[in-house]
Amino acid sequence: MLTNPRILVVVPTYFEVDNIDAVLRAIRAALPSAHVLVIDDGSTDGTREAVMAVADKDSQVEIVCRDRKAGLGDAYREGFTRGIANGMDLLVEIDADHSHDPAMLPALVSAACHGADVVIGSRYVPGGRIIGWSRSRLRLSRWGNRYAAVALGLAVNDATSGFRVYRTSVVQAFGLEGVRASGYGFQVEMTYRAIRCGARVVEIPIEFRERASGESKMSRRIVVEAMALVTGWALRDLMTARRRRRMYIDAS
Repeated sequence: MLTNPRILVVVPTYFEVDNIDAVLRAIRAALPSAHVLVIDDGSTDGTREAVMAVADKDSQVEIVCRDRKAGLGDAYREGFTRGIANGMDLLVEIDADHSHDPAMLPALVSAACHGADVVIGSRYVPGGRIIGWSRSRLRLSRWGNRYAAVALGLAVNDATSGFRVYRTSVVQAFGLEGVRASGYGFQVEMTYRAIRCGARVVEIPIEFRERASGESKMSRRIVVEAMALVTGWALRDLMTARRRRRMYIDAS
């Protein structure tokens, strides 16, 4: 059990001026001892200035300003790398658009402190739900999660959720260097790699709300990238299993 863990909350931003001030304040209220790191990918709408205004009054809030949009996965990799270097015990993901309720953070962190290696804020377990999505988007999300679970053998209902907590030790075990996905496939890849390392994954139901301000970053390209990566990992695992079976038969 972790007591008094050092917690880093990583918040990627790209044109989130309408949301970021309220999100940061809610995160700090939910986890007063946590350090919050915003990774901004070239926002020119005032997002950076809004974060800096909060950071000027709160030493637990920091921003890394990058000059181009490098993708969600790359932002989390940078944030997690900094967290590991600074001796953090828990690494937290949360969106900047208020689709994730920061009030749920203590429950997710508590599960990690009590033994879970990865805690996922899940939309697809009993008690979880999505508000404000079209039927087509909901079907796409559900299908994507089911495909990833079957193809990769993941006993997880919501592998694409971006609201989660990792124990630093499990991220170090599989290493961020080999994580390829840059878009929303990053969540699936991190889940896949953690489970392959023997991580204990716990899903806690959350209420996910479609953003009220700003534009969604989801695109067809991001979905195609994620599905292509999942298919590639599944085929690789299949070929590896066949090679091992052949080697076992030859050795016998």
